[in-house]
Amino acid sequence: MGDSLAAAVSAALRAVKDPATGKDVVSAGMVQGLVARDGLVQFSLEVPRERAAQMEPLRAAAQAAAAAVPGVLNATAVLTAHRTAAPQPATPRQAARAPSGQGPMLLPEVGAIVAVASGKGGVGKSTTAVNLAVALAMQGLRVGLLDADIYGPSLPQMLGTREKPRASGNIITPLSRWGLKAMSIGFLVDEETPMIWRGPMVMGALEQMMGQVEWGALDIMVVDMPPGTGDAQLTMSQRVPLAGAVIVSTPQDVALLDARRGVRMFEKVNVPVLGVIENMSYFCCPNCNHRTDMFGHGGARREAERLGVEFLGELPLKLEIRELADAGTPIVTARPDSPEAAEYRRIAARVWEKARAATQAAPAIVVD
Repeated sequence: MGDSLAAAVSAALRAVKDPATGKDVVSAGMVQGLVARDGLVQFSLEVPRERAAQMEPLRAAAQAAAAAVPGVLNATAVLTAHRTAAPQPATPRQAARAPSGQGPMLLPEVGAIVAVASGKGGVGKSTTAVNLAVALAMQGLRVGLLDADIYGPSLPQMLGTREKPRASGNIITPLSRWGLKAMSIGFLVDEETPMIWRGPMVMGALEQMMGQVEWGALDIMVVDMPPGTGDAQLTMSQRVPLAGAVIVSTPQDVALLDARRGVRMFEKVNVPVLGVIENMSYFCCPNCNHRTDMFGHGGARREAERLGVEFLGELPLKLEIRELADAGTPIVTARPDSPEAAEYRRIAARVWEKARAATQAAPAIVVD
């Protein structure tokens, strides 16, 4: 199916001609990296950098031609350049980290973008990201929540919706849930469809969810990162002006070792680490509320001190947090009077304070 779909897309692209040369984009050798799988198509148009500013209509035409092919659910085309030219002026936010050759940074209307990351999976990062995002929205901020985990998207489950986003042309409308705007690859594909994609497709999907989604003006966007230090982390650090990263870890040594790698990775790409959260810090028995340090306790605090970053707080391994997350009702909204909801709100306020300082965003929020 993939090979036949790619051939059909390539044939459709032969009808798209560069008005400057009269050649179609395929014959001219402009189409690079064409990948078609599971109805999703991605490719780039390689153009001379000095013509890049005038090539957007051609890119849009090529993308529309690919999207019209039967069997294509969504198509993404990006421009790449192969010759150098004088740099274009950038805004202060863009200039801070925009790598040369990458073009303008994405999400220019978002005041602060914060990545919630972990060095390894299974530490409750997504639960933390969702509750922090909802806590920020409950304080009146305009919040976006982006699921950057292409291989294991969890937002549909944790937000309690399998609704498909509406699209107008190439622009997708994010879903609204719990007072925030949300987007995940899980909203676009069947929940049992495995994302067997190589790095370029992952990066293309991320850029699509940032650049072709109608996020509008936001005070803050929380990005639920995939675990590890791979393509998604590199794409985010290069394509958006991250205000900082929050690292989630459990207390035991093996998780802290991976958290340490996460901190160092963000430092290498010049993204400030806003702090470390210790999740599953202790276990609360659902019957008697007895506390047990199943994975040890305080390891993330000690690691934060060793790395010279702020320790933001700790959250317990509690059955209610997991049950509510699985039910699509984050604890900050389902049990707002619980100690755990209060801790999420406190951490969210501190994250916003630090992100706001990094980007001169506004307004401040008050935590009860």
